[in-house]
Amino acid sequence: MRSLGSYLTGIRHPEGFHGQGITKNFFEGWYFKVVSADQSQRWAVIPGIFRGLGGESRDEAFVQVLDGSSGRSWYHRFEVSEFSASPNRFDVRVGGNHFHERGAELDLPQLRGHLEITTALKPWPVTLSSPGIMGWYGLVPFMECFHGIVSFGHDLKGQLEVEGSTVSFDGGKGYIEKDWGKNFPSGYIWLHSNHVESDPEASLVASAAIIPWLRRPFRGFIMGLHHLGTLHRWTTYNGSQEELLSLDDSHVTWRVAGPDGVLELRAERKRGGLLHAPLREAMHQRVEETMDGRIEIRHTKGSKVLLDSVATCGAMEVFGDTERLLRI
Repeated sequence: MRSLGSYLTGIRHPEGFHGQGITKNFFEGWYFKVVSADQSQRWAVIPGIFRGLGGESRDEAFVQVLDGSSGRSWYHRFEVSEFSASPNRFDVRVGGNHFHERGAELDLPQLRGHLEITTALKPWPVTLSSPGIMGWYGLVPFMECFHGIVSFGHDLKGQLEVEGSTVSFDGGKGYIEKDWGKNFPSGYIWLHSNHVESDPEASLVASAAIIPWLRRPFRGFIMGLHHLGTLHRWTTYNGSQEELLSLDDSHVTWRVAGPDGVLELRAERKRGGLLHAPLREAMHQRVEETMDGRIEIRHTKGSKVLLDSVATCGAMEVFGDTERLLRI
């Protein structure tokens, strides 16, 4: 059972661990993305923990690895006793792997070595009434799945042994986000890139998901575009409206309008690698993610064009009952 103190700490620190005292029906994972300066090396490393419902379900810690260049993926299991994480900062250990606000030390068959984060992390701002990207929904304890942005982007330095070959990540870029709760949504779309051609400091994250609610589920969406030193937001809770969301075999097309203007996205769908996602009994391999997507981004406010560019190294997941997601 989670204490009131742990709950309040979690509200103030979405980057920290939310599972203290929880032994059943819980997962938490941090998405640690690194891209080399020439964009030829694109990796996502995801440490986390899963607690099942008991009985035949499996409790485990894990580190997932996705090679964004080839689409290959690996899932490394660890004992729960090999997992530890801070409740009030980004600091996670799984076996010999350590992830923190200064970088990461990796000891995996695919990736070994040390990476340093050389610039400050850029989290989604946290206030008492709006604790991060989920806004006031982050205060609702019965939500199925919570989401957090640990860093929209930061610079990297260091070398990794990538399947036996030394690779430099000097001048590369990183991105960190996370999820925690009971279960992944039954249907969702998620996009991310911080490699925007016309603004090297820009970063985009956008997602829509089926949200279980009191009487009936609804489609919730959260979008953040960080560019020119400002975070622009389009969310279910800030009065923004989706004017278009369509999905076909080749593209996701999205248009939203709100207090920060109009955001138009057209993201190319590509094949990717399979990642494990939490169901109530176990971590199942079911989510396909690409890390080589191309996303057209256009941000306008009134008659002014604030950004009109293309993002590369785009990460994308389109999962589950997308017909229902688009319908509700």
